[in-house]
This record gives sequence, C-alpha cells and structure tokens, in this order.
Amino acid sequence: MRNLELAIQFGKWVLLENIGETLDPALEPILLQQKIKQGSGFVIKLGDKSISYNDTFKFFLTTTLPNPHYSPETQVKISLLNFAITQFGLEEQMLNQLVKLEFPELQAQKDEIVESNAKNAKITYDLENKILFCLSDAKEIMDLLSDDVLIDILDDSKRVSAEIEEQKKISDVAEKQIDETRENFRTVAYRASLLYFCITDLDKIDPMYQYSLQWFQRLFASGCKNS
Repeated sequence: MRNLELAIQFGKWVLLENIGETLDPALEPILLQQKIKQGSGFVIKLGDKSISYNDTFKFFLTTTLPNPHYSPETQVKISLLNFAITQFGLEEQMLNQLVKLEFPELQAQKDEIVESNAKNAKITYDLENKILFCLSDAKEIMDLLSDDVLIDILDDSKRVSAEIEEQKKISDVAEKQIDETRENFRTVAYRASLLYFCITDLDKIDPMYQYSLQWFQRLFASGCKNS
C-alpha cells in the first residue's frame, strides 16, 4: 500500500502480480477511482490518508490462474483483458512453426507478403490523410484547382495506388499458392493444438502437471526434427 500511495502521488505505474479471484478491499478506492476535487487537482482517500492524485498513475493486475472466474462486482471495477490462447489461435501458431521447419523459405515468403501488405496499407492510409488535410485546408473550389501541392499529392496517390494494386495482385496469387501448400499440414497442427489443451488439463489430476506453451513448442519442434 505504501508503494501504491507513492505511485498515485507521483504518477507512476504499478504492476501487481499473481492475484487470485478475490481482491483486497483496501484497493476499492483505486479501482473505483474515488477521486475528490480539491483546488486545481484531485485527492483520493486510502484508509485514513488523503493522497494527491496524479493523472499519469496507472494500475495493472495480472494473474497466473489458467481460467479465473471474477464476480460481476469485480468486473465492473476493472478493464478485463484475457490473453489466454484459444485452440484455433494455437493451431495457427503450430502450423507456422511446422511450415517453418519443413519449408523455411515458404514461411519466410508468407511472412514477407504479410509485412508487405501491412506496409502498403499504411502508405495508402497516409496518402488518404494527406489528401483530406489539403481538401479541408482549401476554402473554395478555386483554391482546389490552383493548389499545386494538392495536385501533386493526387498524382502521387494515383501512381502509388496503381503500384500497390499491381503488387497486391502478384502477392495474392503467391499467397494463394503458399496457403494451399500450408493447408497440407493443417491436420498435424490441429492435432498438436489438441494435445496441448489435453496436457494443460492434467493439472486437474495433480498441480505437479503444469506445462508452459514454450516447453510444448520446443517438444513439438524436437519431435518433428527427430521423426
């Protein structure tokens, strides 16, 4: 609590790890943001202390519980983010790992296409923003017609859009061929994903049986290389 008091006062970030399914009642004023206006700023009451509240303060809580269940009363006080992996998400990860092991050049090409598509989307977005900015800056139709900067931007936009469209056609054909090859390994990735979720349920028998995803991925890679 002393650390939290200092963090609130000086606008620091706090990470509280390994929480359970219930939270300490002493955290209530922070979670509910019970700030009180005082002069030009805010104060928050923790126990019998009133502490000045700095807006840059942030509070994060994490848990290592595999499938926690928080009460509705707790959920309304916090923003809950679930980073637990899904079976389909893991299947995609294992498929990428398997293709990288069997056809590294194929996976590298796939990654390159994804990266290229993301870059092209960013370029298109930036050009659109430039055009909108120039259009909003011009007050009349005559300004638009005589604005050399806007005309140059429109010419560039047309040229770049045509280039991006041409690249996309080529990458779409290549990606389709890559995906067809990758799909041949889908059943292996599905089985690997299924096995992992079977393993994670073993801790219901005994807490001793707890395994990380990184361990499983290393075991999977080792199994593929040795087969």
